[in-house]
Amino acid sequence: MHNHTHTQKHTHTHTHTAVISLIGLYLFILTEQILTSEGIFFTSIMPGSYYTANTWYVTTALAALSSVAHIGHVLVCYRKHIKRLWVGNRSFLPEKYRTPNSADSVAALAKYPGSQIAFVLWGYEIVHICLFLFGFVFVHLVVELILKDGFFYWLHSLVLLVSNFFIVMGLLMMQVLLVRFFFLQDKLSPEDQQKPLALNNRKAFHNFNYFFFFYNVILGVGSCVLRLFANSFVGLLLVSRIDRTIMPRGYELMDKGYRTWIGMIMADHYHSNPIMVCFCHLLLKLSVEKQRDSKTYSRLNSTSGSPTEGRARARWLLVYTLLRNPKLVLLRSRQKRNHDNRGELAFAWALTSQMQHDKDASIALGDLPA
Repeated sequence: MHNHTHTQKHTHTHTHTAVISLIGLYLFILTEQILTSEGIFFTSIMPGSYYTANTWYVTTALAALSSVAHIGHVLVCYRKHIKRLWVGNRSFLPEKYRTPNSADSVAALAKYPGSQIAFVLWGYEIVHICLFLFGFVFVHLVVELILKDGFFYWLHSLVLLVSNFFIVMGLLMMQVLLVRFFFLQDKLSPEDQQKPLALNNRKAFHNFNYFFFFYNVILGVGSCVLRLFANSFVGLLLVSRIDRTIMPRGYELMDKGYRTWIGMIMADHYHSNPIMVCFCHLLLKLSVEKQRDSKTYSRLNSTSGSPTEGRARARWLLVYTLLRNPKLVLLRSRQKRNHDNRGELAFAWALTSQMQHDKDASIALGDLPA
């Protein structure tokens, strides 16, 4: 029952955290718009201020929608991660976190609501500023130039600017096609999806590798820059996501928010696992049934009731046992029998009952055929 209550409590905690995050996000956006309205009004007399104001409002709406979507997605990820942990699947966790630290997990359980709300607010602000800067550059490099010189002139300038990029991409695709058709062995079976990983025409491949060496160096420079921009873009989108790390593999310990998330779901998993909850309920049910259906002898150890009731129950059970087993009277200590006349009477009765029992047994044996 305690685990079941704990499960409901933390389900409500996540819902409350999401609601408070939405309320805090609304108040934060409202305050931001009030503070920036004076600056927007002041720049309205400057040339180009119309585009700046519209860019600010559009990026506000986009950043707000992104933050709201992240709040809902966190709830979905919580349910998905908990279900994976219930079935024993911890492959989605970093290897260092698959065996949780008890103190860190309980501390993370306490820190999670505040961290989640803070990540939502900071994530909105960072995403908003970055989107505004991107929109500002886009307006001045695309929109204003199209309005000034026309769309086709802008498109011609863009093609000339990115033509080198298209050449690089074309050569990259050509390398893949050459390898696929000339430098891989044929399929072992027509049903195979792709060719085996086995080289063909090795001498030609070494020549191909040599002539493309210098080109691949230049391609590597461009790929490094693209990698940096791609990593920054993905990190920007995930900055408010506490359920996913923005650090590369092996550096998850540097992401405090993600560590809080892992510790929280581990603590919830250990206190709300349905198998453990069901097992505890079965134990409680079995314990109640045993107490209800237990034999009379098990009640001798019961501490309920007054001492007088306990002694009366014990004496009654003793009399009942001796009546059903007369031999036990003969085995009782002589001190007990000499204590009063009742002990002597009980001893005589037991002796008589035993002699009668032995006589009946001998008669029964005598009636048996030889």
